[in-house]
Amino acid sequence: MTGVITASRNGFREYLGDLNRAQKSGAGVPAYTRWINRRLARGVAAASAALGLTPNAVTMLSAALSAAGLAVIILVGPTLWAALTTAALLAAGYVFDSADGQVARLTGASSPAGEWLDHVVDAIRTPAIHLTVAIVVVLHRPDLVWLAVVALLFTVMSVGQFMSQILAEQLVRNSGGEAPEGNGVRKSLFLLPTDTGVLCWSFAFWAFPPLFAVVYAVLFLINLVHTTASMRRKYRKLADR
Repeated sequence: MTGVITASRNGFREYLGDLNRAQKSGAGVPAYTRWINRRLARGVAAASAALGLTPNAVTMLSAALSAAGLAVIILVGPTLWAALTTAALLAAGYVFDSADGQVARLTGASSPAGEWLDHVVDAIRTPAIHLTVAIVVVLHRPDLVWLAVVALLFTVMSVGQFMSQILAEQLVRNSGGEAPEGNGVRKSLFLLPTDTGVLCWSFAFWAFPPLFAVVYAVLFLINLVHTTASMRRKYRKLADR
């Protein structure tokens, strides 16, 4: 479903209280997502439910915010306001992306179609962010052409990681689930460079392209190591089932 839910039984405070009492485990979740993005998403989800927005409407708002951020950086180029605006819009899109499922649970509007839409939007947004880096380098800083190559490699890797994560979760769920992890505060901090929120805010450095190039390249290398280890671990777990 899309559009507006006409009946809203609770207000913002009631919805936010429900979400705060039903938090997901933060085990193994990167620090920004765990302690910042999820908290902001609970507020967005509570407000959206109180206003009568459906989960699909929140998903599309997430897509629109991300698309707007990418459009700004392509059209304007490496200026301070464009870099900060892009980073803020991408981060806001990530917040709304985390909120749509919570709206579904609050309003009882969960559906296979809604989950499908959420994954499709994510599957488009994930490579679009890195392809945009390649585009803006070619358009605005061709002297950093090597960064466009890194962005293309980042695109391939991120798509592979997204598919690996989604498919592994589905296969594990179908085979009976897995044991929960511990609190993992240290792991959350360790995984910070792999956090989507960190990638979003890294675009603030685009105001200074050589610095952005270094930050982005370092994020790629760290994510490459993490993705390789993650895929190897998932394959072994699935092979043992």
